[in-house]
Amino acid sequence: MKHLLKLQDLTKEQILEILNLADQLKFEKKNNIPHPYLAGKTLGMIFQKSSTRTRVSFEVGMYQLGGSALFLSNRDLQIGRGEPVEDTARVLSRYLDGIMIRTFEQAEVEALAQYGSIPIINGLTDYCHPCQVLADLMTIREYKGGFDGLKMTFIGDGNNMANSLIVGGITMGMEVCIACPENHKPDAALMEWAKENGKFTCTSDIKAAAKDADVLYTDVWASMGQEGEADLRKKEFAGFCIDAELMSLAKPDAMVLHCLPAHRGEEITAEVFEAHADELFEEAENRLHAQKAVLVKLMADK
Repeated sequence: MKHLLKLQDLTKEQILEILNLADQLKFEKKNNIPHPYLAGKTLGMIFQKSSTRTRVSFEVGMYQLGGSALFLSNRDLQIGRGEPVEDTARVLSRYLDGIMIRTFEQAEVEALAQYGSIPIINGLTDYCHPCQVLADLMTIREYKGGFDGLKMTFIGDGNNMANSLIVGGITMGMEVCIACPENHKPDAALMEWAKENGKFTCTSDIKAAAKDADVLYTDVWASMGQEGEADLRKKEFAGFCIDAELMSLAKPDAMVLHCLPAHRGEEITAEVFEAHADELFEEAENRLHAQKAVLVKLMADK
């Protein structure tokens, strides 16, 4: 494992190693056991898309691991003024021990890995969100004890979250169901891969998708960069909401996850959100622990 560019690059065993290390690091943090595994290391954090959880969790994570993190926006880098990404990769590789990037194009993340000589971590692209799904898997295992036999249903846009949940869920042995409008399906190649490698369905029938689900997951209808489509998307996604009626179709002990921020009254009701707040904010906390595990796997002893 040289980079974390997308979950498709990881085997089931590699994901389990990350989750096991994340559990260990969470235990050490909760019990005030120092774990300076990245002492003296520096992570550059490139943000072309802003974020609450990604920035804070990576920056705090590096501090807790004994290293340091640099916040780099477009205003701070020549890449924002047209310097080729391949040149940026080669320069930053001479200063830093790793790079986390949150951006639009997956190709930009792949180019950093191709031309740089240090580990690259995908903090989010329009194609996928591997760090979030590692935290999701960590949370599911904490609450459910494992993955085999579980049904995970995602309600909403077939976006980067849906893409990564498909890969993460199928790889770990879960049944995955995506419920979305017909013109908002996940990546076609990923859906074909899922059908060939596990139990997968994609439907516009949210009730059928939610039936007997162990995990119900949702995301905002208009992601960052889609604000101009918000009114149209409210019409297209009307009814694609996790509410009490939908919860009644899932298993009685079904958990609810959301990558946040949440728009109560749109993709999830306030009632359901608050009823599952413990799970949702445990999931948010687990971004810290899962990403610390990734950082250690990629940057320790390198």
